[in-house]
Amino acid sequence: MEIPFSNRAAFKAGAVLIAQRIGLRAWRPADTLATNPLAVAVKGGGVAVLFRYGAVVFFDVSPAAAAAFVAEIQPQLGHPYPAPETEEIDVRVDPAVKEGMKGEVAYLESLSVERLQVIADVLSKSVLLAFYESSIAAGLERMERLSGELARTGSIAARTRELLRDVGATLHTEHLMVGRAAVSDKPELLWDHPSLEGLYLRLEDEFELQERNAALEQKLGLISRTAQTLLDTLNTRHSLRVEWYIVILIVVEIGLTLYEMFVRGH
Repeated sequence: MEIPFSNRAAFKAGAVLIAQRIGLRAWRPADTLATNPLAVAVKGGGVAVLFRYGAVVFFDVSPAAAAAFVAEIQPQLGHPYPAPETEEIDVRVDPAVKEGMKGEVAYLESLSVERLQVIADVLSKSVLLAFYESSIAAGLERMERLSGELARTGSIAARTRELLRDVGATLHTEHLMVGRAAVSDKPELLWDHPSLEGLYLRLEDEFELQERNAALEQKLGLISRTAQTLLDTLNTRHSLRVEWYIVILIVVEIGLTLYEMFVRGH
């Protein structure tokens, strides 16, 4: 099937993270161009490449057609995002230019579905990383505030339940990062098309996928360790408080016993 582009020499590529996941196993679109990752022709022109971790990458698709496509696949979406993360680049097809990124433009020596899949793989991972970078930044800011508060005052205002929620959110993010998209792995497409590995590596380097993924893992580890330390501090203080309560109760009990023995006994 021919790639349905209005302009085969220059077009836009836009990635959108629309949900936590897209159920692709049960969905059988009629206009499939390729699989793994799934590439389909979009009504109104253009191509969409879909990924199970919730990203769709559109090539030469108008905003109206993209919105209609997302509405069409709505039943396949798990936990849609109210404000999707997006990223867009220009693509040019020019046999005289080496394939890869130059500024904000991705150059291809020829137009093929496989090359679109390579670009889509990189863009989808980039937009997924951007989503995690934003969500993790909020958690890191909260941990920095709490640890600073502990350093200044020797105490923290957070409760155990709040810190447990932070630890749980961190673990959930780690689970999603590992389970949804192996950002550090090369796409399986390259096994069948090894000649495209150079294009993939240049795009991967331009979007700094490995570096961003490593930075996120470090931040997640820092958030987790900080939250655990603060939680241990709270638990220790609670234990000391309980011990003091017990001591006070024992003293009161002894006092009452002595009162019974020496005061009321005479």
